[in-house]
Amino acid sequence: MHNTKNDLAKGKREKVVENLNARLADVIDLKTQAKQAHWNVKGHHFIGLHELFDKVAVAAEAYTDLIAERITALGGTAMGTARVVAAKSTLSEYPLEIFEGTAHVDALSTAMSDFGKKVRKGIDETDELGDADTADLYTEISRELDNLLWFVEAHIQA
Repeated sequence: MHNTKNDLAKGKREKVVENLNARLADVIDLKTQAKQAHWNVKGHHFIGLHELFDKVAVAAEAYTDLIAERITALGGTAMGTARVVAAKSTLSEYPLEIFEGTAHVDALSTAMSDFGKKVRKGIDETDELGDADTADLYTEISRELDNLLWFVEAHIQA
């Protein structure tokens, strides 16, 4: 941990940074999964899904910066290289053999839902550690992600 005048106790900051780095790996993985879907989707709803999947990737990129910058603000080091992400992401591997739109909707919505569940857990965990700011950051991400998940899932709901 780097020296900081942040008044959150060092032990608590260390735990929050660990939590944030776990979600950083996941959100970077989510972004790459959204791009995988964006690049490879085929079918009747191609353009709508192509553009929607890119919106998910852009949102995940914004979440990446929010999380990484919070880590460094707390005196931690953001761990976001491709190798770290590959080793640390807790999201399931994205299926590379799919192309049809509904298969991508299913796969990406599964990843989004899993990430959202972990972010909501992070709200409670960081709040219990006395870091309302990180809990608020997670709340912002959760709220936006739920809205995007609704947009994605609407393509397979009748």
